[in-house]
Amino acid sequence: MAKIKFNNSNAQFFNTLKSRVDQYFKEKNIRQTGNFKLYSKTAILLSILVICYITLVFFTPENGWLALFIAAVMGLDMAAIGFNVMHDGAHGSYSSKKWVNDMMSYSLNVLGGSSMMWKQKHNINHHSYPNIEGMDDDIDIKPFIRVHSTQPKYWFHRFQHVYGLFLYGLTYLFWIFMNDFNKYFKGKISDFTPIRKIKPSEHIAFWATKIGYVGLFLVLPIFFAGLVNTIIGYMVAVFICGLTIAIVFQLAHVVEDAEFIDTHGESAKIETEWAVHQINTTFNFATRSKTVSWLLGGLNFQVEHHLFPKISHVHYPQINKIIKQTCKEFNIAYNEFPTVVSAIRSHLKHLKQVGTA
Repeated sequence: MAKIKFNNSNAQFFNTLKSRVDQYFKEKNIRQTGNFKLYSKTAILLSILVICYITLVFFTPENGWLALFIAAVMGLDMAAIGFNVMHDGAHGSYSSKKWVNDMMSYSLNVLGGSSMMWKQKHNINHHSYPNIEGMDDDIDIKPFIRVHSTQPKYWFHRFQHVYGLFLYGLTYLFWIFMNDFNKYFKGKISDFTPIRKIKPSEHIAFWATKIGYVGLFLVLPIFFAGLVNTIIGYMVAVFICGLTIAIVFQLAHVVEDAEFIDTHGESAKIETEWAVHQINTTFNFATRSKTVSWLLGGLNFQVEHHLFPKISHVHYPQINKIIKQTCKEFNIAYNEFPTVVSAIRSHLKHLKQVGTA
């Protein structure tokens, strides 16, 4: 296993930043975990999922366009549950109570994924080594998408900025029906990171929830709504869900000027401190839009999330000011796009540049 170390011997930037953020919560006398805003949002998002599901399965609209619209809303809502509920729960920032965090993280299992795999893939690998080839599984979309210049290049990559968005819509299907199983049977989270030993209870949960998902979202709908209606509705929902999830994560790390590192599978020491590496590889977008922030669970505040993953996203707008000011004092470039559109434009330009380089 390759070991990556950062130059944290004199981490003045992060020590200063952490002290200021801690002081903010102390002065405000508030917890760093979620609050009523997050809990009410959870109730809204889960209610929308249940209403869409019951309507499509048990009261299937005769109007096909209405059914497709509801399926699309359901797919968007599934992504929002992942961003807001599962994500905070998996990071332990949803609540101060561990059992509540675990329960919220298991919303991913209900939607077909595996919280066990996610916590190792995302919380450990991605957050520790963002944009480091072979360690960060989120930038491994080979062979279809080439995200940086050291990855293998094929002739079709010159068109990846054209077909990329369509492929992103299929990522959810690949994730729940292929990628989780590949990691499970190969025993590897990424090229150079083995999966920690899986507990018997985790084996049971993995298989039980995978089977339960198929029953809930495919078998039962086929029985009540019919085969054709189920296939069409399901594909619309998972396409919208996959597209939304993929775009959000790509805009945070796979854009112009984002830093990528390839250690060629060997142990290495990164010359910058860990916190500075997080900023060099991470971009914010549309942070002034309350609608975007509400829907994406604060993942448009990606810099704040990477520096303080244990803090709930409901606090990101406040600590954003502290981080910006500290970056300015230490002469560290703070990366962000003003809108979603500008971030998508930069992502597609990056794909085109890497695909034709």
